[in-house]
Amino acid sequence: MKTARILVALAAWAAASPVHAQSPLDDAQRLFYNGRYDAADTLTLQLCSPDLEGLAGCELRSSTLLFQIKRAVGGQADKQKALKLCERCAGWMSEFRAVTSSAQAVARARLKAVPQDEATRFLLGKVDLNYVWLQLGVLGHKTGWGEYWEARKSLDAVLKENPDNVRARVSRAWIDYIVDTQMPRGTRWVLGGGNRKRGLAAVREAADADADVFIRAEAGFALWDMQVREGNFAGAVETARGLARDFPDNEELRKFLIAHESRTSD
Repeated sequence: MKTARILVALAAWAAASPVHAQSPLDDAQRLFYNGRYDAADTLTLQLCSPDLEGLAGCELRSSTLLFQIKRAVGGQADKQKALKLCERCAGWMSEFRAVTSSAQAVARARLKAVPQDEATRFLLGKVDLNYVWLQLGVLGHKTGWGEYWEARKSLDAVLKENPDNVRARVSRAWIDYIVDTQMPRGTRWVLGGGNRKRGLAAVREAADADADVFIRAEAGFALWDMQVREGNFAGAVETARGLARDFPDNEELRKFLIAHESRTSD
């Protein structure tokens, strides 16, 4: 049964990409950015293991589970009701908690032994942010503050040592943007402050960086999301067009362009 699921996932990837990627993690990332979350979930299940070698796969797995839940309940006024009505959400939530806990334990142990490990410090911050995003952003739960501070400190430490780490810049930009735009004025200082304009500028710069296609995709999708939030639909359409060229199977991009492309054209 497991073999059949993997074959289905690989077939989905082949349909999503005309060019074969270089590694199983690349395959899973291409599926993820094409919005093929079920297939990405199947591949990341194989890539995510409770050790340092599997940490990158676990981070992508946590992102995949997050977006599966977000797709199921996002946009619903009553998130708890939507969560209960979602047949698969209980399983996704359980898996999300398990992969988060496992990845955190692996990363923290590694950093205790090798504090200068930049890649592991970033992945710990990203897994923490995924948890915060699910709890606060998707489900509206006022929890995850420990993960928030660990993520913020981890990303700041990475950028202090390597300001050119594009993924860390994007993740840190999200913190700036969300704290400034989504948190009540009186609580922003408690969370260390935010800066909407700085977040936008950092993501825009990251989207234009000379980087791996999936790193640029992460920045590009972040820019698109922020542009939509800002009501900058002309900019969002331009960004979505570029993303759709790289990830033509992404239904969300396709629907957005159908809805907005003609309205913003000259």
